[in-house]
Amino acid sequence: MGQNSTFFRNIFSLPCGKLEYVFTFASTIGKGLLFSSWSHADVAKLVDALDLGSSAARHGGSSPSIRTLQALNPSPVNQERDWGFLIQHQLIEHTLEITVDKHTANQASIKIKLIEADYQPKVDAKLKDYAKKAVIRGFRPGKAPISMVKNMYGLSLLVEEINTLLGESLNNHLKTQTFKVLGEPLPVEKADESIDWKNQKDFEFEYKIGFIESIEVKLDQTIKGINYSIKVDQKLIDETIENLTSQYGESTNPEVSEAGDFIYGDLKSTSTDFSKTVSADISKLSKKLAGKYIGLSKEAVVEFESKEVKKDEWTAGFGLSDQESEDAKGGYTFTVKNINRKAKAELNQEFFDKIFGPDQVKTKKEFEEKVKETLQGSYNRESKVFTEEELKKLVVEKTKLSLPDAFLKEWLIKANEGKVTEAEVEQEYPLYAKQLSWSLISNQVAKDNGIQAEHADVIEKTKEMIREQFASSGLGAQMESSMDLFVDNYLKGNEGQNYMNLMTSVQNEKVLALVQEKIKMTEKSLTIDEFKELLDK
Repeated sequence: MGQNSTFFRNIFSLPCGKLEYVFTFASTIGKGLLFSSWSHADVAKLVDALDLGSSAARHGGSSPSIRTLQALNPSPVNQERDWGFLIQHQLIEHTLEITVDKHTANQASIKIKLIEADYQPKVDAKLKDYAKKAVIRGFRPGKAPISMVKNMYGLSLLVEEINTLLGESLNNHLKTQTFKVLGEPLPVEKADESIDWKNQKDFEFEYKIGFIESIEVKLDQTIKGINYSIKVDQKLIDETIENLTSQYGESTNPEVSEAGDFIYGDLKSTSTDFSKTVSADISKLSKKLAGKYIGLSKEAVVEFESKEVKKDEWTAGFGLSDQESEDAKGGYTFTVKNINRKAKAELNQEFFDKIFGPDQVKTKKEFEEKVKETLQGSYNRESKVFTEEELKKLVVEKTKLSLPDAFLKEWLIKANEGKVTEAEVEQEYPLYAKQLSWSLISNQVAKDNGIQAEHADVIEKTKEMIREQFASSGLGAQMESSMDLFVDNYLKGNEGQNYMNLMTSVQNEKVLALVQEKIKMTEKSLTIDEFKELLDK
């Protein structure tokens, strides 16, 4: 997937119980995937889809667009409805004719008919109000004839009023429905029909919507999930300590290179004008090639052919970019400019303090126990996230929601017009659909079981997150004394979106905890190598 691939942001409805309909998240280009897992929502950002047009006039004979319905009634009216029949819907002081035609299980068209009585009184009122304030050359302010004001501004006020009326009528009508609207209503394009705004009195506009009728989530002992855990064994502890002593050891610049050294020098192609100063990591090269870099001193020149270097060695061993690695052909020379060697750090108090902070550990045994504790905490978090992601996949598969795929793909393209291609939407849609499915299921489970994210939960979640970030800094006491300030600053950040993201995260955690209580869970302990293999599948 290239750097310009399209990545869809997670779709989640707010978990606070205030909103019933699904919010939508617009796509983003060139920023990379925000989450490594397909439904982790800690930092998902709620954004509006792009406006598909702000007036009926802009669309000619097509229906004006309607903005995403963002705050709909959490308690829809429960009454029997038969799709395809005519609904007389009371709106403001007029009666609008709205026809709903459900042509598939999750897609429908909505026709809205307007007669002059629906919009003209409001247009006339606005004209009179405008005439009182209008400044027109040749007349005192507010004294221009109403006929002149109508000729100058009547058409734009008419279009504005009809567009407002359409938005309100569609919004209010959908609030009464029991289904959940996905995406935005899309205006149906009618190229063969034009609107005569000057003479036409009656209007008909058509929109198509995607929705999901009902969600039934089955959670019982017939569903089997796995709770994964990672064992921290002595081998992993020893490897970690080995890496730490190498990382924190003192650097020297010996005269002659040895295995494991970093060698700084100029890498040049003998067949092109390519030249780059690099740091060669001998440990990342094949045994045969690495042998050429042992026993060298400054200004020594190594000659080799590109075929001696594996593709990943250009990147890992010489630090070249993917493109530079791809272009590497023919012969090369490497002129040594400096040699860097890291001696392993001693297991003493100075080293202990660098790793865990002043006086956190004082003996080798305490250091090893602290390493084990830190590793276990880290891997517990990783295995928890993996377990939850697998549970989400499992529940989504068992629930089998029927999404309006064709509609959603069309909506994603139009809502992000010019930013995504049809091919990109096709490529990313499976991930998008999984995110949306889990969002719908999670909110349904929360509603069915009275699960809510409380303010206190959000505060505690934020504190846990901050403590994890400062875990190895040795600043525990100072941090706790300023914790309330840290929490307040974080939750107010990103225009309050951080708060909403954490509220969504808290609700998801509560839903997943309930899922694990309801279904049959079995324990599975893995080594770190086994866990990595599982991730690679």
